[in-house]
Amino acid sequence: MSHNISLKRIISICLVIGASVSISACASLPEVGSLNSELSQPAHPTVTNAKGTLSEKKSRSLLSARWKNSHVDIATIAAMEEAATGKPLIAGNKVTLLYDGPQTMEAMIAAINAAKDHINLETYIFDQDELGIRFADMLIARQRAGIQVNIIYDSVGTIGTPQAFFTKMRDAGIRLLAFNPVNPLKLKGPWEPNNRDHRKILVVDGIVAFTGGVNISSTYANSSLFRSKTRRETKVGWRDTHIKIEGPAVAALQWIFLDTWMGEKSPDLSDSNFFPPLKDAGDKLVRVLASEPDGDHDIYKAYILAIQEAKKTVHITCAYFVPDQQILQALSDAVRRGVDVKIILPGVTDSGLVFHATQSFYTEMLNNGIRIYQLQIAVLHAKTAVIDQVWATVGSTNIDTRSFLHNNEINVVVFGGEFGTAMENAFMEDLRYSVEMTIDKWKQRPLSNKFKEWLARRFEYWL
Repeated sequence: MSHNISLKRIISICLVIGASVSISACASLPEVGSLNSELSQPAHPTVTNAKGTLSEKKSRSLLSARWKNSHVDIATIAAMEEAATGKPLIAGNKVTLLYDGPQTMEAMIAAINAAKDHINLETYIFDQDELGIRFADMLIARQRAGIQVNIIYDSVGTIGTPQAFFTKMRDAGIRLLAFNPVNPLKLKGPWEPNNRDHRKILVVDGIVAFTGGVNISSTYANSSLFRSKTRRETKVGWRDTHIKIEGPAVAALQWIFLDTWMGEKSPDLSDSNFFPPLKDAGDKLVRVLASEPDGDHDIYKAYILAIQEAKKTVHITCAYFVPDQQILQALSDAVRRGVDVKIILPGVTDSGLVFHATQSFYTEMLNNGIRIYQLQIAVLHAKTAVIDQVWATVGSTNIDTRSFLHNNEINVVVFGGEFGTAMENAFMEDLRYSVEMTIDKWKQRPLSNKFKEWLARRFEYWL
């Protein structure tokens, strides 16, 4: 979401919600409160790499070498997660953490400028602002240079963007797909205005991919002061996290993009080399999880299972946190097992309704021992978690019903201590700019805030 959301966008989103309420009953998440005890324990996790699926002997050897010094039985967790999601581990990847907009944009622009065959971009927001225009002009230039550019953008996420902005790109030869138009006259399938494409994916030449929380918007033009030694910057950007992936896992993100494109009954894209031979690029073991409405809820299951299996720490950073009862129960149970559960939430927000809906859970969370921190200065937009410093995820998914039930989302889970430590260090860095909310402070909030929380809670399913 953008911090300068126009009145038009707010009204349009309300119309979408209203229409959805009138045409459909509320869906529900699966019962997975005892997922870790209900799963059949696989002998070992399936591991694939650039050459295909590894034999049991080779996968055991690889996992043993990677995780021999871990204090957590990661192989068991990985096998259980595979049983829950049906997705294998992918070995041989290089995963680069990208903090905030400027670092992410610099890396994506470099990849786009180096493209030789194609550029596939999927985004929720594509604003017509200074950064969005720069990005669009760059993509047009690459298209004119003979690089095929394909773009999926969400129709609600871009509802404030003039159509002429996209027409200019289409006229240059870029193929564009407006995901699930709000206008039913533009649909090729059923009208489901509440289902949105919230993914952020960029794949270049099938050899490098990006995903995370960063949209194409000038809200990411400035640093959020993450790891900054000074606060003298006049403009502060949003705090977000993205990742760059090189290696065999790129093909998984490519498939997700193409599946969305084909699912919308759009023109064929078979004229590009989407799946070139991929070599191992690093030593990271990852699992790529995608979710969509009426799907198998893989991301939700992975979150629940990881929290249920936590031994020491559960550290979550979440922009929009409106949890269901099963998530709350898993977090509370972890506290009772002696796990350190900390959650960084927004102290500055772009969405007042979600902000107060989140705070409507504070009393229960604090009473159950969950520690809450509010990030100051920058608007928090990251959606990440690190558990026991060995299981980490970065993606587009917020911990709320909308993300788990009604959005197309994507998350990448990375197993291992090196990446987990980097994520843990990032979490601790965010704590520097956060203020802890204690139960005593929370009780002192004004009555007007309590009313806002009550009101926002009535809309929690639709946020």
